[in-house]
Amino acid sequence: MLKGKIAVVTGGTRGIGYAIVRKFLQNNAQVVLFGLKKETVKKALEKLTKENPSWKVEGSWPDLTDTVDVEREIKRIQENYGKIDILVNNAGVSDDKGIDEYNVEQFTKIMQINVDAMIRTILPTVKGMKEHGGGCIINTSSMVSKNGQPGGVAYPVSKFAVNGLTVSLARELGPYQIRVNAVAPGVTKTDMITELPDEELQPIVQMIPLQRIADPENVADAFLFLASDMASYVTGAILPVDGAAIV
Repeated sequence: MLKGKIAVVTGGTRGIGYAIVRKFLQNNAQVVLFGLKKETVKKALEKLTKENPSWKVEGSWPDLTDTVDVEREIKRIQENYGKIDILVNNAGVSDDKGIDEYNVEQFTKIMQINVDAMIRTILPTVKGMKEHGGGCIINTSSMVSKNGQPGGVAYPVSKFAVNGLTVSLARELGPYQIRVNAVAPGVTKTDMITELPDEELQPIVQMIPLQRIADPENVADAFLFLASDMASYVTGAILPVDGAAIV
């Protein structure tokens, strides 16, 4: 579904991000995955190449809070591969602190990673996409972007912002044949969830009509659809992948 496509995936070393990278590779894309540290990037690459040595994947670890560093890496990829067809902004951090524990610095830190970092990757990528006649940007939102959450206020605020960014850019970039969408996952089997004891996990499952928690691959399927030509007329969408969770 992605043969001949060049994709960049931030936050691609574990969880949903790793599943997206793997799904794209299975569908014949060439992928550059971004991670926080050289060590985690190397570990992810080793795992991927062990599974399939023919997959075309490389890794990088630019500082997503550093505009110059991100621009340099995006330009390097564009020069090496000739283009970027797909940009997945998946890197992010969550939070659950109560408002009494908050300070401005904590709030700002989360916004810098969850929102500002997207702009840092989007700006140089869009320039190249315009030159090559189009492309696709997919942002990771969350189910909390619709319902909020009781605690960790910066996290839902950041995801509301991601939705606004997605819809607005879809309208602005549509004339350049650049599609912009977001995926809003619900509760997913990441490390944090799988470590929960059963007595804490079951009440969460009961809030999901499908009566199960999503696998990262379920979420990655949504990214694959939006990245593919099957979604060629889909832009400005916030696609929920949450099992119709009741929160």
